[in-house]
Amino acid sequence: MYELKTKENDNSVLAFIEQVENPKKREDAYRLLDIFTETTGYPAKMWGTSIIGFGAYHYKYESGHEGDAPLVGFSPRKANFSLYLAPGDIEREEWLARLGKHKAGKGCVYINKVADIDVEVLRALIIHSMDLLQHRYSSKARE
Repeated sequence: MYELKTKENDNSVLAFIEQVENPKKREDAYRLLDIFTETTGYPAKMWGTSIIGFGAYHYKYESGHEGDAPLVGFSPRKANFSLYLAPGDIEREEWLARLGKHKAGKGCVYINKVADIDVEVLRALIIHSMDLLQHRYSSKARE
């Protein structure tokens, strides 16, 4: 059976951020850490080796595939920041239209730096993503 590689673990979020080589990117990672922590109310946890996640939920697809994932999160990648926000609804697209400079994939939103976006719109997107996932997987959301 398939085993998920990206699992919540006890690795240090702060130690991970300190390993970000570019000082400006490291500063933005701390800024995102504050934004996500304040907005979600959840403590930051490492997921796998490179995702900082907040909260968690258990999902199960019709295919039978299931697992745990953070409600929201981010990762300071070399090229940009990956923001993990719930995909697949019209409201998300409306918020993204107001976010600022970004690229969007199915489940990720990519930004170069925090200064490129409207932080209040990001906060709204975080809340929207959490609400959407908690509703979709209502009895399975957990801290």
